[in-house]
Amino acid sequence: MPHFVIDCSENIIKIKSPKEIIQKVYDTAESTNLFDKGDIKVRINPFEYYNIGNTKDDFIHIFANIMEGRTVSQKKNLSERIITELKVMFPNVPIISINIRDFEKATYCNKSMV
Repeated sequence: MPHFVIDCSENIIKIKSPKEIIQKVYDTAESTNLFDKGDIKVRINPFEYYNIGNTKDDFIHIFANIMEGRTVSQKKNLSERIITELKVMFPNVPIISINIRDFEKATYCNKSMV
């Protein structure tokens, strides 16, 4: 925990490598001090086929899934810092966004818990 899943147009990984993009999101999430370094997970899904308002505009959207317990202010800071860094990396990409979803502690389970 947390998981940062980056959905993007395929062209995004032609502008910057997946490794660079993943590392930027990882480093930015780590810099907030909200997560243990070894717990941050980032992956990327480039899409060849998509429709953005009947265009093929490039896009980046991050689905951030974190364990409940952070304040709205902390989550807002996390969102803004990641988007700020991606805006610098991709100044010509018109759509860069993120949403944060909380995992519920009571229902979360992984293999080490059973």
